[in-house]
Amino acid sequence: MVSEHAAIWKFAQESVVEPEHIARARQHALELGAEPIAASVGSQIAVLAAASGARSIVEIGTGAGVSGLWLLHGAPNAVLTTIDSEPEHLAVARQAFHDARIPLARTRFITGRAASVLPRMNEASYDLVLIDADRENVIEYVEHGLRLARAGGTVLVPRALHDGRVADPVQRDDVTRALRSLIQETQRSPAVIAALSIVGDGLLQLTKVTA
Repeated sequence: MVSEHAAIWKFAQESVVEPEHIARARQHALELGAEPIAASVGSQIAVLAAASGARSIVEIGTGAGVSGLWLLHGAPNAVLTTIDSEPEHLAVARQAFHDARIPLARTRFITGRAASVLPRMNEASYDLVLIDADRENVIEYVEHGLRLARAGGTVLVPRALHDGRVADPVQRDDVTRALRSLIQETQRSPAVIAALSIVGDGLLQLTKVTA
């Protein structure tokens, strides 16, 4: 049974055909050492962006632009605000967006620590919020993300399974415990509709319940 599940997971991973401009950004990310999200996760967030008709997106953790490109692949008319504390990452991402012929008006780059930037952003203003930075602060970022998301908006947390550690009860490091608690608590919360996908290293999806 384990091998069957592994085969299904492998098929899901390898079945994604990544657009050429995103594949190029992925290669640049690997060269930079900015680990990009899996293509299977990218395709899921693109579907969510498309299905929600997202017009305003915020991304915490730019990396080299892979996740942002996937989001705009799904929502080509959206405006993406992306935050990263590494100027080099933002510079590479900016070039990736330029190479993909994404208009300047569709992107907004903010250099800074998310913990300092997020409190100054307008609440209930975004259709999608993607959180892929500083997993030790994931609970704080999700709280901010839910504040920023409009009613009916969605917060996305890739790498939610933390290299598989979250599923292993023996693993008790701080990040694993925080992610495990986040998954369990959001499943019970009346404030969100929560789902956990296991593709890639996991994708936690939290849709804010309409008031």
